[in-house]
Amino acid sequence: MKQSVGERLFQLFNYTLLIVLASTMIAPLLQLLAVSFSSPIAADSKQVFLIPVDFTLATWEHILQNEVLWRAFGVTVFITIVGTFLSMLFTVLTAFPLSRKDFLLRKPIMLMMVITMIFNAPMIPFFLTVREVGLMDSIWALIIPGLISTFNMVIVRTFFLGIPSDLDDAARIDGCNEFRLLFQIYLQLSKPVLATISLFYAVGYWNTFKTAVLFLRDPTLWPLQMRLRAFFTSEEELAAVDLIMGDFDFNTTTLKAATIIFATVPIVLVYPYLQKYFVKGAVLGSLKE
Repeated sequence: MKQSVGERLFQLFNYTLLIVLASTMIAPLLQLLAVSFSSPIAADSKQVFLIPVDFTLATWEHILQNEVLWRAFGVTVFITIVGTFLSMLFTVLTAFPLSRKDFLLRKPIMLMMVITMIFNAPMIPFFLTVREVGLMDSIWALIIPGLISTFNMVIVRTFFLGIPSDLDDAARIDGCNEFRLLFQIYLQLSKPVLATISLFYAVGYWNTFKTAVLFLRDPTLWPLQMRLRAFFTSEEELAAVDLIMGDFDFNTTTLKAATIIFATVPIVLVYPYLQKYFVKGAVLGSLKE
């Protein structure tokens, strides 16, 4: 169907607005990337915008040889992969029975879970509870306390409610029990919402900071965000950088830019692989009822 002039103008306005918004989000990352490949003099004198000035790899050579940073990266990758898997498993196992109309306790349980979205646990009782169960200075303290997000569970449950009940009857005639019904039918039909929620969980685990501050005293267990915070706020570490860079190939400005890119890009690269599911999963999971 041929579009009217008004429709084309509206579409042009939308595209222009989205391009401008996308540019405001991408430009800071590109600027930091350019700074990380620039000379210290150019970086400190604010000569760098989107293209490196006096191109050098010295900063990245220093970053990639930093064992402490790689250890923090490994911790973050571990909690992201294991945490996302466990969170998805328990979210699905919680959402499925709460979507069953023949489950008598689904309404009171759902009410109690929704209340937690409005009233969060106070920090001190939360800290004392985690300490009493023996999770202090344990990498599992970054995973178990936030294993299930009520918001994400509600989205998955709502998606399950939109699956026709005729499939349940047909599956039971074929001899399916509840577990086979969940894993062989429901999950196969729920790939969009599962990909979307997996991305939500993965980003949350990748950006873990608050729980690390509360529960980890051992620096060898610090995730990447905690390590970056310690690096940026430690005057001794920043001064050490200035002392060891005898050839002036990098300084604290280029080093900060490179570490931010190092911590941000890996999780950003996950999104393109899930993009085809993202919008569909979020919309269906939030609107179907």
